[in-house]
Amino acid sequence: MLYRMLRPALFMLDAERAHRLTIDLLRLGTGTAFTPEPRSTPELETVIGGLRFPNPVGLAAGFDKDAEVFGPSLAMGFSFVEVGTLTPLPQKGNPAPRLFRLVEDRAVINRMGFNNAGQEAALGRLEKRYRTRGIVGVNVGANKDSPDRIADYVKGVRTMAPVADFLTINISSPNTPGLRGLQDEGALDELLAEVMQAGAKKPVFLKVAPDLAEGDPERITRAAIDHGVGAIIVSNTTVSRPPLKSRHAGEAGGLSGAPLKPLALEALRQFRRASGGALPLVGVGGIASPEDAWARIRAGASLVQLYSAMVYEGPGIARRIVRGLEGLMRRDGFASLAEAVGSE
Repeated sequence: MLYRMLRPALFMLDAERAHRLTIDLLRLGTGTAFTPEPRSTPELETVIGGLRFPNPVGLAAGFDKDAEVFGPSLAMGFSFVEVGTLTPLPQKGNPAPRLFRLVEDRAVINRMGFNNAGQEAALGRLEKRYRTRGIVGVNVGANKDSPDRIADYVKGVRTMAPVADFLTINISSPNTPGLRGLQDEGALDELLAEVMQAGAKKPVFLKVAPDLAEGDPERITRAAIDHGVGAIIVSNTTVSRPPLKSRHAGEAGGLSGAPLKPLALEALRQFRRASGGALPLVGVGGIASPEDAWARIRAGASLVQLYSAMVYEGPGIARRIVRGLEGLMRRDGFASLAEAVGSE
């Protein structure tokens, strides 16, 4: 109710200013240390990479870029939060304006460009958290002007592993020129070999783009399994443009939110077929309701993430989805989440 009252005022602000205000308000609330337990029922628990997730609903990277409000985010009911993307060196990102609400489409376009204060700045905040209160993953990327992007990922893994429950290798952002080229066969094999040899001793996830060519899911899945990747996150934003109503439809950048849903769902199905269930998948992109989350789970996702939907639905969305999943699981006759994964 409070968010519904505040949303019109927030939407009068530029999208990036509103986001910064939201982060600042959350910082004033509970800080980054104290976090109540997320909602959990035994039927919804799942284990990936040795981590026990109390429920399958997480907050995607992009909201808490600098690991400032992971505690309050967990308090919203998310069972896990992914902070970042964090790069070895601070960088300003792309010129503003670079974040756009497409209200009529319930979507967002961003071309942020990995703007963040760098890994060292986030490291101190993450070192102070209570490790037993919620799962926090760290999404790492490469600096735009880095002469050796693979070395940036290795540095990110080594730096952030001590404070992360899992690490995500983000090679799927469309807003850093050439970054998605690391999804190509030779580059991906080299990247994963170097990252896994870095000795993180933490689960490593790989985040992929939804804009894939024929054969890409099979090739990426094979590389992920060969190198011991813990899960694939499907998917990041899209550079494609389905029909949109908003005046911002022509803005450059990655599209997220409701229009991404069918593309992300189909990409998830492709990775499920490619893996045959041998590799856990995390579904993300256009999830805004219990039914959306349930469709990803039935299609093969062991976990789901969201971000853009929170812009429109407010911070109570995680708890609403978790409650809804409990009912949908009972309705369809499943005793546990694991039974439902890939059941379509």
